[in-house]
Amino acid sequence: MSRDMPDETRDRQGRSPQGQSRGGPTARFTAALHSWRARRHGHAPPASDTGGGRPPAAASWDGLPAASAGGAVRSAPAESSLWRMRTTVRDEPGALAALCTALAGKGVDILSLQTHPLGTATVDEFLLRAPADLAGTGLTAAVSGAGGTDTWIERADAHDLVDAPTRVLGLATRTALDAAELPLALRQLLGRCTIRSLPAAPGAGRRAPEDVPAEGTLEDTVMRLRAPEGGVITVERPYLPFTPTEFARARALVELDTRLGPRVPRGQDVLTLPEGSDITVRRADTGDLEAARAMHERCSPETLRLRYHGPVGDVDRYLNHLLSPRFGRTLAVRTASGRVVGLGHLLWDGDETEVALLVEDAWQRRGIGGELLARLVAMAGEAGCAHVYAVTQASNTGMVAAMRGLELPLDYQIEEGTLVITARLDQRPARRVREGHGEQQQGGSRIGRRS
Repeated sequence: MSRDMPDETRDRQGRSPQGQSRGGPTARFTAALHSWRARRHGHAPPASDTGGGRPPAAASWDGLPAASAGGAVRSAPAESSLWRMRTTVRDEPGALAALCTALAGKGVDILSLQTHPLGTATVDEFLLRAPADLAGTGLTAAVSGAGGTDTWIERADAHDLVDAPTRVLGLATRTALDAAELPLALRQLLGRCTIRSLPAAPGAGRRAPEDVPAEGTLEDTVMRLRAPEGGVITVERPYLPFTPTEFARARALVELDTRLGPRVPRGQDVLTLPEGSDITVRRADTGDLEAARAMHERCSPETLRLRYHGPVGDVDRYLNHLLSPRFGRTLAVRTASGRVVGLGHLLWDGDETEVALLVEDAWQRRGIGGELLARLVAMAGEAGCAHVYAVTQASNTGMVAAMRGLELPLDYQIEEGTLVITARLDQRPARRVREGHGEQQQGGSRIGRRS
């Protein structure tokens, strides 16, 4: 293999972590590289392997039988494991060849390779298929013996077999269609990380985010980006520093989102309740703010208290944040006259996911809460979330019943009088919610497209 045509070109838009570098794009990129390298330190992975199942053996990336170290064609092993590995080597002739030879000596196939140039060194990112009995520590030792340093490794799965340009284009498409996809797209782009969004105008009890320059900042394992509405998106990743190339990709995705502006899919479904009433379910955003406030006014103080866990007079201040697609997804239930009678929220909370429901008093006990919750959980599952949690009180029997109605493994915790119910999504029943498309049968209610 050669570095003459690396998978990834050099970032020409990088800036120093403080955002103070001057000069043209090349000068800013060079400053970002030097700043990034100056901050780098050892981020060793956990001592034990990171777990994960064993995917079945498959052909190499080009569909042909993999070649052995000696060049002979051989069949893929009957039992193998996929690994993602990143290591740093000197940017000099023969360095990459030494790594490849060491991996071949262990019977490891290199399925894909990306390079992140850093001046005198290069971060090489591999997708590997290794014999099932070869532990991650064995791979790390082989790479270390061939000159690799700061090596990081974790289990991979079949989704990682998609090449990087195809994956990035797919994430850009998802972001273009739905503003709520931005945090999820960043997480899939950058791997295991925590993403937090802070609005420019904080609510009660929250401090304003620190000012971030328009080009963002990169500092080792933390990057900060200017959010489309002027707030701050913070991305943190344990063990593994971000490279300038990753920083440039994340900035490009945020810039795409900013240029397109607020947007949500506008399809809607009609749901016939058991009593015969028809209601519609669709995505909501800040354009539904006034209708949501009107629903608040029709709700009893007890209903609002159970939902927001605080002073009832403050609830309207949360709505703009809750309805923003930047912080999650909201489903609204409307009657035939257009009145909003229910709201369901799926909120991205760092690397956690919260679900919350509010149904107007006169429309409770009709199955609306359960329908909203099932749809939100289906969305969370499709977004790759492993768990969702709901914060409520033991006296909120409607929410407790709705969570139990999911028929998922639940964990209950009491924290200072507040009940936190966590549902595991890896055992959820098969159900796919496609907003405004197709037709489903669920719980005796007919859900179909409505123009």
